[in-house]
Amino acid sequence: MSQTMDIQKLLKSVVAYKASDLHLVSRSEPQIRIDGKLVALNLPILTGEDIEAMSYSLLTEKQKKAFEEDWELDFSLVIPDVGRFRANYYRTMGDIACAFRIIPIDIPSLDQLNAKQIFKEIIKREKGLILVTGPTGSGKSTTLAAMLNEINMTESKHIITVEDPVEFVHQNKKCLFSHRNIDTDTGSFSTALKYAMREDPDVILIGEMRDRETISAALTAAETGHLVFGTLHTNSAPQTINRIIDVFAGDEQPQVRAQLSTSLIAVISQALLPKIGGGRVAAQEIFITNPAIANLIREDKVHQLYSQMQLNQAGTGMVTQSQELIDFLRKKMITKESAIQFSNRPDELVRMIQAL
Repeated sequence: MSQTMDIQKLLKSVVAYKASDLHLVSRSEPQIRIDGKLVALNLPILTGEDIEAMSYSLLTEKQKKAFEEDWELDFSLVIPDVGRFRANYYRTMGDIACAFRIIPIDIPSLDQLNAKQIFKEIIKREKGLILVTGPTGSGKSTTLAAMLNEINMTESKHIITVEDPVEFVHQNKKCLFSHRNIDTDTGSFSTALKYAMREDPDVILIGEMRDRETISAALTAAETGHLVFGTLHTNSAPQTINRIIDVFAGDEQPQVRAQLSTSLIAVISQALLPKIGGGRVAAQEIFITNPAIANLIREDKVHQLYSQMQLNQAGTGMVTQSQELIDFLRKKMITKESAIQFSNRPDELVRMIQAL
């Protein structure tokens, strides 16, 4: 059996076990992640040579050269009749190692994700910035894909996605999609955003807002009549707003606060928790900008945002993570231990649990 078949067999096992990831690291057997936990496959321990032979079989000459120069490589691949994967190659103790994440080919709808009604309302906005945040592996890409899918089913718009690498590939329903991959279609996020303005987009998805240039371009696009979606590795709305502002120099921050106060529509901060009985559930904190919140952002009073989120929630559509976790506990979907482990305000959550 060829090495190509071996790697394809391993990737097939990810699908067969309903896993999210496959890890190939030397001195270990292949491991997959099921419901957030790593599980070793009952296979021989891998050497660096085994992994190199398997992993290089998936690369083009250009990708091999890029990996050997940088010792880091991100790309996506499609294996016919198996699925689509996001791959990362890196080195550990002198050997090549790989992480593969499965990307579902079928894009879920907001209804299939049991998303709250507010999601369908915010995506109807003509312009502004919608951020989905959370740690790696918290389902941010899936939530964003479902929101774009909803726009695709209900409106006729040009949607540009800029990703590293492109994950969910949307079929044109009512919308026209231009998927752009860093390195193969454009040089960088900031370059792609600079030129996106000339490509007549209505909606722009930025795979990761990781530097000052990208964040600045995103804010400008959101101000100038585009609906912009982006992600950050932050755990709450106040933390997200502070992270964006802190990327800029002190003398630029008042202008950035002013831009955020007018262009930020929503921050959805999520974590994926193990469900009792198997599977996982997304706990989502939903923050929506309103005039009072816009003033707090403009006036550099981000520390007061959380208390503002708790006011008139029926009218605003806002939910704190603690409220969402308490709701899951009442429905017996998760354990107390999981709720506290994943909480971004564990002290507050413990008090709420004691009051149950």
